[in-house]
Amino acid sequence: MSAGEGTEGGWPGRSAGQLDEVDRAIIVELVRDGRMSVRSLAERVHISRANAYARLTRLTDDGVITGFRAELAPHKAGLGTSAYVSVTIEQNSWRAVSARLRETPYVEHFAMVGGDYDVLVLVRTPDNAMLRHVVLERIQDIPGVRATRTWLVFEEARGPGAEWRAT
Repeated sequence: MSAGEGTEGGWPGRSAGQLDEVDRAIIVELVRDGRMSVRSLAERVHISRANAYARLTRLTDDGVITGFRAELAPHKAGLGTSAYVSVTIEQNSWRAVSARLRETPYVEHFAMVGGDYDVLVLVRTPDNAMLRHVVLERIQDIPGVRATRTWLVFEEARGPGAEWRAT
C-alpha cells in the first residue's frame, strides 16, 4: 500500500511514526505558519538550520508532513456551493472508485468511512448546476458506485484540529 491507502510510515496498523520533542515543535510552528522560512523555523525551535532542514526533509519523506498549501475561503474563490456527498459502493471497488474520485473536478476531499455509507466526499462548485453535474454525471458514473446522497452545506467553521504539543 502507498501513503494514503490505510497505513502511515509503511507499517500496517500503525497510525503514527515516532516523533520526538523537536519534531513536534517543528509541526506546531508549521501548523501555525506553513510559509515560514527554515531559518525562522530553526530559530523558533532552537536548533541549527542544518538540523531544521534535515528534520523537515525526514518529516516530509516519512509522510508526516504531506505538503504545504494555501487555504482558501471557498465563497471568495468562486466556489459558492459546497456539499457532502455520501457514496455507497460495490464491495471491493474502493481502489477503483478512489482513483476516479482523485480525478474528479471539484472534489476537495474524500474518505472511506464506516457506517451506513462507504465513502464521504466534500464537493465545492461554483453553483448548484455544477454540483448537479459533478454528482449525477461524474460521481454516479464511476464504475462501482451504487448510490449517492447529497447534503448541502449552509455554513461551516473550522475547529482547532489536533493539538500538537512540543512537550
